[in-house]
Order: sequence, then C-alpha cells, then structure tokens
Amino acid sequence: MSFKLLHEDKNSQARLGKLSLAHGEVTTPIFMPVATNATVKCLSNDEILTCGAEMLLANTYHLFLRPGMEVIKEAGDLHKFMNWERPILTDSGGYQVFSLALLRKVRDEGVEFQSHIDGKKHFITPEDVIGLQKILNSDIMMPLDECVHYPCERDHAEIAMKRTTDWAKRSRLAHTQHPGGTDKQLLFGIVQGTTYEDLREISAQEITGIGFDGIALGGLSVGEPDDLMYNILCFTVKFLPKELPRYVMGVGTPDQIIKAIGVGIDLFDCCVPTRYGRNGTAFTDQGRLILRNSQYLHDFNPIDKDCQCFACKNHTRAYIRHLFNTHEILGLNLVSLHNIFYYQELIRRVRKAIKEDKFSDFSKNFLNNYQSIAKE
Repeated sequence: MSFKLLHEDKNSQARLGKLSLAHGEVTTPIFMPVATNATVKCLSNDEILTCGAEMLLANTYHLFLRPGMEVIKEAGDLHKFMNWERPILTDSGGYQVFSLALLRKVRDEGVEFQSHIDGKKHFITPEDVIGLQKILNSDIMMPLDECVHYPCERDHAEIAMKRTTDWAKRSRLAHTQHPGGTDKQLLFGIVQGTTYEDLREISAQEITGIGFDGIALGGLSVGEPDDLMYNILCFTVKFLPKELPRYVMGVGTPDQIIKAIGVGIDLFDCCVPTRYGRNGTAFTDQGRLILRNSQYLHDFNPIDKDCQCFACKNHTRAYIRHLFNTHEILGLNLVSLHNIFYYQELIRRVRKAIKEDKFSDFSKNFLNNYQSIAKE
C-alpha cells in the first residue's frame, strides 16, 4: 500500500495522486460518500457505483454500538457485511463520542461514555479503537483523537492537542504490534489545535514525526467561519510532508472542497450531499436549489441540465417537488443520488483541470459562479 504523487498543477498547489490500498487503487483528489452505518443513506451500492465513487467512509463508533463487532466479525469484515468490494476509510468515532454521547469523561487513558442509543456505559482506549478497526478490516484507519468545538479556549485546545498526540503514538504502536502488523491497513494521524496557528504547527510537526501513512486535519468545519477555516488550512499545509496523502475531515460544500484542493488537500468526506438531498436541496455549479419550494411547481426542467445522473435524465424539478410535498421516499433517493453524482463529477472535472495545469482557471470560474446561499 502506498501513495504516489502523479502531477502537481503548475499554477497552484493542487495535485493528482494515486493511493494503492488493500481493496484497490483510488485517485486523488477524492470525495468519499459517508456510509456512517455501513450504508450511504437512501442509496444502494449499485447507485453509488454508478456515480463513480471509489471509496466510502464508515464510522467505528456507530458500528461498535450497532450491530456490534461480533456481527461484523461473523460476516467476515465490513466489506463483506455491506457487500462493498472497493476501499473503505473508517473514522475512529472520536468526534461522535464527544458530540453524541450522553455523558463522557476524558482521561489520559481513554474515554468513558454513555451510548446515545441506550445509555449503556463504555470505556475505550486508543488501542481499543485500533482493535475495532482491525475487525472492520478497513483500508484506512483513523486513530482516536480528542475533538473540541469552536470556539475553544486556548488552554483546553492545548490539552486536547497534547492528548491527541499521546493517543496517536499509542495508536501507531498498537497498529504495528497487532497480529498482521501494518501489511494490510493504513493508519493516518490527525492534526489538532483548533484555530490557534502555533498549536497547529506543533501538532503537525509532532504527528508527522510519528510515522503515519497519511495526515488528516481534524477540528475543522465545526462552526468556525469559512474564511478562518481556509486560513488554518493554508497555514497548516506548510508543515505537512509532500509525499503523504492529506485528508481534511468533514469538509464539505463544493466551494470549500475546491478551495481546499487548491492548497494541496487530497481526501474529503462529508454528509452534506445526502443530508441536504434528504431535505430536498440539490447542488449545481450555480449553487443550491431548494426543490421543495413553490417556484418549482411548474418547472419541467431537470435539476441540472448539464448533469447526466439518473434523476436529471429521467425526472423534472416539478415531479421531484411533488415527491417531497407528498412525503414520497423516492424524492429523498433522487436528490441524494443527484448530489452524490454531482460531487463525483465535480472531482472528475477537477482532476482533469489539474492534469492539464488549468486548475487555477477552473477554480476561479467555479467560485465566481457558485452561490453559497441557497436559491429560494
């Protein structure tokens, strides 16, 4: 398993790469649809494949609670359980522990928390999280880190950053000592430090020094303004090794992704395409369309005339609006499908632009046309 840098755009920091993983190769930049509970909400695997998705993201916290690791182990692994043969990245579930758990106590040893489902108490360590992901047999694993929200007091941010580094070292050791060693699964480190540049610099240098297979930027897209997130990205990337893949966790909207690619980010995931899709909001190059609204009652155009997804080739805005207003499940499926297809097609266009050294022009044109405010 390895990462190979294929091409760097001559006029920006955007780059093309190839990740060789246990379940196949993927091209970067890449957007991973979120399959939190071993499924991309409202969509079948065949639909996801039709969109061209090369890798999915699943969540260790949720799968640990339901259906439980014994069920997945009995199935063979996560790939077999959900019948997905392509690569999977599994998040550690750290963010969910801190955001969903009913009660939690963070100690240097690990985290005690109550399940948001049934209130049952659990205690997990960084070593436990590696063991759980070994059962899942994901292609890329993420270590347990301490997530903090924005805004965050500096003292709290520094404590969380130091604990994240300690947990990262323990996770790396657990990975190398686990039966099977590091021959199948990659382990990425996570940079923390919220919006404090000095903490970000320290974290980036410490995490990259541990010897991970890739570097992720955590603690972004958690409520901070877009401009601040972008500034932190630009600052932190300077301290990341060029030869390793770079992953921004939980980002984001099309304009956020385009900006992040421009500073050298390779991997993305976000629940936005399907979450917005289930609420009747579709993405286009001009921005978001809220298809539930009355202005689409007599609109017999596709969601996006330039899109080749099943929804756009077969149905109209008026029909999709009707589905949402009559609470038909098909509406959720069609708009979610369009959004996942749109994200994958956007990434394909980005890759082409980078290969031709035209990403700067592509980015400028896209951002000039894209409206971040939804079109009512």
